[in-house]
Amino acid sequence: MNNDQLMKEVVAKANVWLGDGYDEETRLEVKRMLDADDKTELIESFYRDLEFGTGGLRGIMGAGSNRMNIYTVGAATQGLANYLKEAFADLPEIKVVVGHDVRNNSRKFAEIVADIFSANGITVYLFEDFRPTPELSFAIRHLGCQSGVNITASHNPKEYNGYKAYWADGAQIIAPHDVNIIDNVNKIKSVSEIKFQGDKSRIHIIGKEIDDAFLAAIKGLSLSPDVIKKYHDLKIVYTPIHGTGVKLIPESLRNYGFTNIINVPEQDVPSGDFPTVDSPNPENPSAMAMAIAKAKEVGADLVVASDPDADRIGCVIRNNAGEYVLINGNQIVMILLNYLMTRNAELGKLTGNEYIVKTIVTTETIKAIADANHIKMFDCYTGFKWIAAVIRDHEATSRYLGGGEESYGFLAETFARDKDSVSAISLMAEIAAWAKDKGMDFMEMLQDIYLKYGFSREEGISVVRTGKSGAEEIQQMMRDFRSNPPKELGGSKVVTIKDYADLNVIDTVTGNIAKMDMPTTSNVLQFFTEDGTKVSVRPSGTEPKIKFYIEVKGHMNTKADYDACIREAGKKIDAVKQDLHI
Repeated sequence: MNNDQLMKEVVAKANVWLGDGYDEETRLEVKRMLDADDKTELIESFYRDLEFGTGGLRGIMGAGSNRMNIYTVGAATQGLANYLKEAFADLPEIKVVVGHDVRNNSRKFAEIVADIFSANGITVYLFEDFRPTPELSFAIRHLGCQSGVNITASHNPKEYNGYKAYWADGAQIIAPHDVNIIDNVNKIKSVSEIKFQGDKSRIHIIGKEIDDAFLAAIKGLSLSPDVIKKYHDLKIVYTPIHGTGVKLIPESLRNYGFTNIINVPEQDVPSGDFPTVDSPNPENPSAMAMAIAKAKEVGADLVVASDPDADRIGCVIRNNAGEYVLINGNQIVMILLNYLMTRNAELGKLTGNEYIVKTIVTTETIKAIADANHIKMFDCYTGFKWIAAVIRDHEATSRYLGGGEESYGFLAETFARDKDSVSAISLMAEIAAWAKDKGMDFMEMLQDIYLKYGFSREEGISVVRTGKSGAEEIQQMMRDFRSNPPKELGGSKVVTIKDYADLNVIDTVTGNIAKMDMPTTSNVLQFFTEDGTKVSVRPSGTEPKIKFYIEVKGHMNTKADYDACIREAGKKIDAVKQDLHI
């Protein structure tokens, strides 16, 4: 499509938004873009429709078909409502839960979602105020609902918002429902088809009763209550980074028995502007700076954080020099899974019928821990809907111990089916007490894991490419990697290529091709080298970026080798990045 044709289509779409079906605020915003000399904003707002993908919606807030607003949210909800009435036509009552985070417009969008569902004859349980994402997942199961919607853009910048759709099992939607819902959403061609006028009699406000049930279930995950009693006064600094975690996480820590929870007052203030941070992402050191400063002030044993919708966890521990350092998402998952496997073994709870789950881009060291403990491990695609799918497939026959992904997400339970920082942070504090009872601090415990199961180091790199041209560039990068894959990474020969787009496993030495057993295809490439390096490449499904996941191996003979191993791994990762031209 040439530029003149693109502009013609964009202007035509924008003019539709000047019609009577749209409110005055929207019409004025669209007119401003149409009248502007620079048409960049107009193009970005209308060059496509904001796609309802397998994870729902996510985009910048504003007027336009490619933006998050009451009309794109409304079309998504009307399409979902239409599908729910098809899928559950035999039920006398269809029920959904609606929740939201602290972002600007989140409450407004949530109330509109509730109105549209109710206008379609669906019973709605609407949270009274913002709540953590995992609590919405829990509430769907707890209340026996058929679906749910959470308004959140997770840890994205403040300009973004999003729409996550859930199914009856409390998990985000997968096939066949994802495709069927998308089809129904795409059938909404006019704003007049959206039933905005709600039936308030069908909307029920929920809050504390769900909080209490959720927290009680989380307390039931504790494996070391006696150790917590012994070390109840561990100094734990926690920050919600202006997000929903402030509602439940301090209470959950107290529920577990911890009595010395230290907050960061400035970041306890819920705000969609996230005023104290550039990005509300707990994996970024800058987002953790205030919590680390507080930790230095009080001499904290552990620093933990949650992202704005409280599904992801950040963690800071003291290194050998006494400095506070961020551990990465792979280490968080590894520590939690190692504890759950080891502690279950200590308590004599392992029967040989347990399993764990990790995503394909998460550290392979977890596989070594599982093998050593004779526990089955499943690999799945990135995203907790896939971990939830594994749980669903095995819940009648095996016991789930935990699962996680490198992007700072973990799920220790089956009563919720999305990543959960409330339970993860509670267990992380328990692990700190457990390690102390064994005469180790957190860093020594981490080093002990590497000594037993092998050293690995990981780094994630996101290359951001925004807008229409950025999306095209990302797709071209994937095509280039497929047509001209690297022969060597970090000085080691690439011996295996996995392409999840066609599920082929290519042995580059012999040329043999085998097939992977995965539930569906995905736009992911993986390269494995002779020395154990693993590189995964995938476009993000929710953000305008392409992600690279690098894992390198090392040799650690004593705990004293840890810092040297980190340095050597860093050099190797740099060499891999150079080979990838990133």
